[in-house]
Amino acid sequence: MKIKILVLLITSIFYFTTAVSAQETTASLLEKAQVKAKKEGKSVFIKFEASWCGWCHKMTKDMKAKNTKKFFEDNYVIVPVVVNESKGKEQLENPGSRDLLKKYKGDKAGLPFWLILDSDLKVITDSFDNNGQNLGGPASAEEVNEFINKIKKSAKIVSKIDVKNIKKQFIQ
Repeated sequence: MKIKILVLLITSIFYFTTAVSAQETTASLLEKAQVKAKKEGKSVFIKFEASWCGWCHKMTKDMKAKNTKKFFEDNYVIVPVVVNESKGKEQLENPGSRDLLKKYKGDKAGLPFWLILDSDLKVITDSFDNNGQNLGGPASAEEVNEFINKIKKSAKIVSKIDVKNIKKQFIQ
C-alpha cells in the first residue's frame, strides 16, 4: 500500500511539474492569435521577451497601464513569446521562439523585439527604426514617436487621446 501511495505521489509531482513548466509552441500561439485576429478584426502584436529583460517588463507594464491597456486590447491580439532565456531557465522559452525570432531578423536586435502582423500573419511593421536599429521598449520621445507612427499603420483607429496616453505612459 505504501508503495502505491509513493508511486502515485511521485507521478502526481512529475505531472504537476511538467504541466507548470511546459510552454506553448510558437506555432500554436500564432495559430490561436490568427483565429482571434480574424474573428475580432485586429492585428497581431508579437513581443519577444525574456524573464531577465528589464525593458521587456517595462514595455509590458506600459502596454497594460490604465490609460493604454484598452487601446492595445482593442487593436491587437498580443502574443508574448519567451525567447533567449538565461542558462537554467530555458524551460521558460516557447518552443520554436528562437527560430521565429530569426525568421523576422530579430535574433541580433536585442530584446524586446516586436512586430505587428495582419490577420493573415503578414508583417505590417516591426521594431526596427529607419536606421535599422531596434526600438525595443520605446522610452525616449523620439522612440515613442516612431512607435506611434508604426502602430498607426496597424491599429484601426489611433485618436489624439491614444497618442497622448501612449506618450505619457511610455516616455521616461
